[in-house]
Amino acid sequence: MSLRTTGEVFLVGAGPGDPELLTLKALRVLRDADVVLHDDLISQEILALIPATAVKISVGKRCGAARVSQEETNAMLVAYAKSGRTVVRLKSGDPMLFGRAGEEIDALRRAGIEFEVVPGISTAFAAAAALETSLTDRRKASRVVFSTGHRAQPGASEGTTQVIYMPGPDYSAMVARLLGDGFDAETPCAVVSAASRETQTMIRTTLGSLPNMVPLPAPSILLVGEALGASEEAAVGDRIQMKALATNMSVNSD
Repeated sequence: MSLRTTGEVFLVGAGPGDPELLTLKALRVLRDADVVLHDDLISQEILALIPATAVKISVGKRCGAARVSQEETNAMLVAYAKSGRTVVRLKSGDPMLFGRAGEEIDALRRAGIEFEVVPGISTAFAAAAALETSLTDRRKASRVVFSTGHRAQPGASEGTTQVIYMPGPDYSAMVARLLGDGFDAETPCAVVSAASRETQTMIRTTLGSLPNMVPLPAPSILLVGEALGASEEAAVGDRIQMKALATNMSVNSD
């Protein structure tokens, strides 16, 4: 462990979960870390890359519940850096999107701590890759809107793909909100769980049919818009995948 008068903090994007989707810089910084404060949903494969000598602390939040408050996280970042350590704040996806990075940056600036942001691949892009669907197909969508399921108030707009992080397990409430905002019940949509990971699962349907689907486990993301309309080939592939998923669930429940 290398101690200096004052350490440095790195806000690092862990990407969607597949360790091969980490940037080279993220991997280098992670391997040099003395302390890692990580989100709850960071994959075990990525956590395994952290040196055994590093202090690892989960400071993640699930469904608004937090074992460690944001203020406590900010204080730990400052305290560990002031002790001369190299500190990594490891965040799912990209650190600058729905990750409270702004509050942490403010705390570091107030304390006079040097920091650097290392971007990561957002779950939205991993989900689009899994669906083999362009979010901005020029024939259907020219705009993308990012929001969260906790406080999302998206307005319907023709030619827009809505990407909703953390939609939660209650699809009925989310669909009611979207329909109230002007979306049609026949609007194509998809939910992707654990994008890029070995446990990745996805469903394609329409907003009207989504409440009838078994909710997929977190971390998940909801994509809505005409761009999500599957080709016949994609639809057949999805049906095969869902049949396999249903079979596995049946076997596991026996």
